[in-house]
Amino acid sequence: MGVYGPTIKALIEEKFGTGIMSAIDFEMSVIREINPKGDRVKREMPGKYLAYDAC
Repeated sequence: MGVYGPTIKALIEEKFGTGIMSAIDFEMSVIREINPKGDRVKREMPGKYLAYDAC
């Protein structure tokens, strides 16, 4: 996540607005997808979106 963290945060803010994905109510799965061109890694990371309050 150290490499992709800033990009993922930017994508979340682009789609939802200024905020974060909660790590409290969070799940993660890693799935292997067989592909004739080489196996693929599929990551799913559903988590609750928390908007920042503009104070």
